[in-house]
Amino acid sequence: MERGALEAISDAVLAIAAEREVEPVLRRLVRAARELASARYAALGIPDGQGAFAQFITEGMSDELIAAMGPLPRTHGLLGAMLESPDSHRTPDIRRDPRFRGWWPSAHPQMRSFLGVPVVARGEVIAAFYLTDREGAQDFSPDDQRLIEMLAAHAAVAIENARLAERGRELSIVEERNRLARELHDSVSQKLFGLVLTAEAAATLLERDSSAAADQVARLRELAQEALTELRELIFELRPPSLEQEGLAATLRKQVEMLRRVHGREIELRIAGAADCAPEAEADVLRVAQEALANALRHAGAERIELRMEARDGRLLVVVADDGAGFDPADPALRARRLGLTSMEERARALGGTLAVVSRVGEGTTVTLEVPR
Repeated sequence: MERGALEAISDAVLAIAAEREVEPVLRRLVRAARELASARYAALGIPDGQGAFAQFITEGMSDELIAAMGPLPRTHGLLGAMLESPDSHRTPDIRRDPRFRGWWPSAHPQMRSFLGVPVVARGEVIAAFYLTDREGAQDFSPDDQRLIEMLAAHAAVAIENARLAERGRELSIVEERNRLARELHDSVSQKLFGLVLTAEAAATLLERDSSAAADQVARLRELAQEALTELRELIFELRPPSLEQEGLAATLRKQVEMLRRVHGREIELRIAGAADCAPEAEADVLRVAQEALANALRHAGAERIELRMEARDGRLLVVVADDGAGFDPADPALRARRLGLTSMEERARALGGTLAVVSRVGEGTTVTLEVPR
């Protein structure tokens, strides 16, 4: 193995070690593998444990080609074989391997030479490198294989470290949110509740002496009650039910129950079928539903609100409709004040879906989110 190759792998490892998030680590790894083995195409696949890839990062393919190939591949054929054993596999023509199942989809480029190297951590295959079409040669060499196996050993450590760092950050965020929720409940919430009671008592006493003073105290009581309501909602959002453990449908049920108690409004909830979506998308779907409900309760003055969620033709549909004041969704001045509309649209786009807001002054509002499941 040439000294230059060892220096190249050392440089790659040092660069990867500086990353603390999984996605950038994976991209650096697959780029390093492609360069080290002089491959035309390279990929790094992370299995999801259910017959598919949670992530499949490629190098050497254009954005147009990736889009034409469609969704992530399944863990079948040689792709799956590299995840079943810690052994590497090298062949001058992938098409001659008995596990080869043809090129799919039709946009998939034709490939010949192949080098597959599993990434093993604590005795378990957690990922695999896939390299094809050795440039400048008919086949990947034994030295190419040793280089990628050396990179795979470092990759196992880098991926595990990045995952641990991400989990640590997530735990810190959850702990901080729980701490804030406790403090808000223990201090501010109790003080506001005391303020409401004091205002009610003062209003009762002032009714005998001054109607003007009583009006001011009544307004004070109203403001304090609004602040207490919004604070309770904030506490719920800071410490919501676990999406991962309970799922989107159960979390929305608890959200609606809380809003009914806090606001005293009629909120109808209808969930049809297995109306859940991919775990990584559930948080964004929940936030859109929460924002739409908050707008109906705080801004529309709605007396009746309906939240409907259902699965339809491989897509998830979430609808929030109210009988409130309504508004002009195209009004730029109003949109500037209601940043929630913009954030909901951005979340919908990020999910590969659409958000439709239908509203007229005096005729209520309907917000419809549609995303792939």
